[in-house]
Amino acid sequence: MGYPRLGGEGGKGGDVWVVAHNKMTLKQLKDKYPKKRFVAGEGANSRVSALKGSKGKDCEIPVPVGISVTDENGKIIGELNKEKDRILVAEGGLGGKLFTNFLPLKGQKRVIHLDLKLIADVGLVGFPNAGKSSLLSQISHAKPAIADYAFTTLKPELGKIMYNDFKQISVADLPGLIEGAHVNKGMGHKFLKHIERTKQLLFVVDISGFQLSSQTQYRTAFETIILLTKELELYKEEVQTKPALLAVNKMDLPDAQDKFRVLMNQLQNPKDFLHLFEKNMIPARTMEFQHIIPISAITREGIDELKNCIRKSLDEHANQENDAYHKKQLLNLHVSNTVSYSEPQSKNALTSSRMDRI
Repeated sequence: MGYPRLGGEGGKGGDVWVVAHNKMTLKQLKDKYPKKRFVAGEGANSRVSALKGSKGKDCEIPVPVGISVTDENGKIIGELNKEKDRILVAEGGLGGKLFTNFLPLKGQKRVIHLDLKLIADVGLVGFPNAGKSSLLSQISHAKPAIADYAFTTLKPELGKIMYNDFKQISVADLPGLIEGAHVNKGMGHKFLKHIERTKQLLFVVDISGFQLSSQTQYRTAFETIILLTKELELYKEEVQTKPALLAVNKMDLPDAQDKFRVLMNQLQNPKDFLHLFEKNMIPARTMEFQHIIPISAITREGIDELKNCIRKSLDEHANQENDAYHKKQLLNLHVSNTVSYSEPQSKNALTSSRMDRI
C-alpha cells in the first residue's frame, strides 16, 4: 500500500516463475507441492522511513528440463530446454501509488499445465510391431521390453549409440502410432508430442507390411510410410521438415529382397502409386529420406551401416545449422556497418563536439 500523505509508493508484488533444473522430476515436484498452488510474496507497504516499498519475494516453481508450459486454453507460454531456463507465468500486481489512489493492484492469477517432452537426437517412428524396440536394443545399450504383440512400448525408452571416438547419440523409442493418432487414437498425442523435440526422425517399417488386428486393413510397407507421413502432417506440419531416415526392418524374412525392390521403386516414384490411396490418406508432401537402409534387428544385418548413416545425417544437419548461423552473423555485421557509415551526424553531435573544443 502507498503512503498518501507523503506520496509514497507501495512495493510491487512478487512474480511467479517456472525454472528448469536438471535433477528435478515431475514426481518430485508433485510430492513436494501436493496442493499445486504457488503464491509469490506481497510487496512491502510504503512508510515514512522507506517511501518506496520493497518488491515482494518471487516464487520459483522447479521443474525438469524439457518442460513445455501451456495455459488452461492449451496456448504455449514457453519451453524450458536447458538448466536454469526460466519463464514468467504470473506477474505481481503494482503497489499502491497516486494513480491507483494508493491502493495496490491485484497480481495475475493463472492456471498452467506442465508437459514433459522428451529430448533426443533421433526419434524412432513406426506402427506397432515394426521392431523399434528390437532395433533400439541392437544399436544401443538400452533394454526395452520386446514381445510379439502390438503396443509393447507404452512409454518412451531412451538409448545411446556409442561410437569408437566416444561420440554419443541419443535415440528415443516412442510408442507405436496407429491410424488416427493425430486425433488422439491409441497413444495419440502422448506419442506425437515427443517427436517435436527430436532433431531427426528414423522411420522403422516392417518389409512385410502391417496389420494391427484381424478387424483392421492390411497395409504394405509403402502404405505404412504414406500413412505415417499423413499422421505427422495432420498433427503438425512442421514435424515433416525434420531430417528423416528410413530403416526397412525384418529383411531376414522370406521374399524380403523382392519386396524391398518393389518398395524402392515405389519410394523413387511415389506419385505413380498415390492413386491407390483414398484422397484423405494422401499427404500434401511425401517424406524425402536422406538414407534408406535395409536391416534386420534379429540378425544385425545393416545395423552398423544404419549407425553410420545416423551419425552422418546428424553431422550434416549440424554443419548446415552452423553455416546458416555464421551467414546470419555476417549479414547482421554488414548491415550494422552499413548503417553506421551512412548515418548522418546529428545536430546534437556537432554541438557536443564544439563544446568540447571550447
